[in-house]
Amino acid sequence: MEAKLGQLDRREFLGVAAATLTASQLGAATSATVPAFGAIKQIDGGLLNIGYVEAGPVQGIPTLLLHGWPYDIHAFEEVVPILAAAGHRVIVPYLRGYGSTRFLSADTVRNGQPAALAMDAVALLDALKIDRAVLAGFDWGARTADIVSALWPERVRALVSVSGYLIGNQQAGKQPLPPEAEYQWWYQFYFATERGKLGYEKNRIEFNKLIWRLASPQWKFDDATFARSALSFDNPDHVAVVIHNYRWRIGLAKGDARYDDIEERLAAGPTISVPTITMEGDANGAPHPQPAAYRAKFTGNYEHRTIGGGIGHNLPQEAPREFAEAVLQVA
Repeated sequence: MEAKLGQLDRREFLGVAAATLTASQLGAATSATVPAFGAIKQIDGGLLNIGYVEAGPVQGIPTLLLHGWPYDIHAFEEVVPILAAAGHRVIVPYLRGYGSTRFLSADTVRNGQPAALAMDAVALLDALKIDRAVLAGFDWGARTADIVSALWPERVRALVSVSGYLIGNQQAGKQPLPPEAEYQWWYQFYFATERGKLGYEKNRIEFNKLIWRLASPQWKFDDATFARSALSFDNPDHVAVVIHNYRWRIGLAKGDARYDDIEERLAAGPTISVPTITMEGDANGAPHPQPAAYRAKFTGNYEHRTIGGGIGHNLPQEAPREFAEAVLQVA
């Protein structure tokens, strides 16, 4: 494995695939070019017109990479070429509320509840006519991958989940935590207020850059790296989706009735049977469970890896080789 990865020339894959996109594809608020990726593709799936990038052979192992908040597809910019070179068909979508992904109807509630994002992932697989895929992600993306793996294991070949088992429910979210743990969730309580909603709308760039620093305290990202992802936060639905997600978690916002059955199943804390590697950075500054707390939730072939060297919350971007290696090995 190391010999194969060592043969890759990072410069061969990064910075040379920029493509010009029309304003109608991305919308006025997003970038017309996406360094490190080819052209953004668009496809209707479920409630969305989903923007995504794709690399690797069409007949390769389908691999869906899912980002979190407040990040975007650039979290995987160094992971994609490694997987593509190894024969994977890599698909990296913008989540609802990010980049060029748009709701098909103006009447659809800008819902951020986890079940909705999980159904978005399934809808994308359906639209691309993919029966089974490797799922890998972090933050919201890991939660989405966990949910799909738990409820629809027939659609999942294998799973890589940063921070492990992240399936929760509203009842659990209403229960108080120890003060130090509550302190880590400061932004959740900020978003619960109208002041917080207005503040995020007005200051989302500064806010999200702060989250990057707090969640990955040893990651020395530069302004250009952040700016590439920050473009995706200009999506017209971004604030609404983010605010709803965090308000829903603590029972301050209603979910969509179409997801009630899914949420009922998730409330039972379903196990995950597909082959899985969970990962954690040794310097993750974001709230996250400890590996021992979720080990029993994975009932199939399983391994946990803690990645050292000051790796924070955005593990795919901070340790792309290790993340890609986990995907290749579990697949």
